[in-house]
Amino acid sequence: MNATPAAPTPSEPVDPREPVDPADRNGTFRSESLELALAAQDAAAVAFALRHDVVVVPKLVLPTDASATNDTADAAPSTGGPDDGALPDEGDQVRVFGRENTDKRILLLFSSDDTYAAMVPDDPNRQVMLYDALSLRAFLEAHLDVIEQVFFDIAGPHTMAANPEDLLKALG
Repeated sequence: MNATPAAPTPSEPVDPREPVDPADRNGTFRSESLELALAAQDAAAVAFALRHDVVVVPKLVLPTDASATNDTADAAPSTGGPDDGALPDEGDQVRVFGRENTDKRILLLFSSDDTYAAMVPDDPNRQVMLYDALSLRAFLEAHLDVIEQVFFDIAGPHTMAANPEDLLKALG
């Protein structure tokens, strides 16, 4: 039986090369398609979600001084650029995580800002960006030599992991 895919909803970009329209995101930093794929533990559905929707990526935030850090404790997470939910600005950097005594890094990707917040609940400067398939592919290609693993929603409840090379293949 051949199933016909459902027509995309207005909140999902049809072409991953199209920028994510902030008006379509309704101020949310979430990929329902990625959430559902992770809940099903379906690698093919995760790949499809990454190719056709967005993924929440932690933004590297460099502390300016101690007083500025305390002032932002109750602030909402930033989008990484103009506070509009668009793709990141060119100067924005992805926050990666590393293990002691190694130069290798782990890329953590999230289905929503809430799942990132669950991993770093006490981080007063938690900021995120939305990446589409092209942005994620470009980042992985540029840093393939140092990224040893990619985890999705590492704080759970539906964590999955991928090899960066396999993720690049899945992105097309």
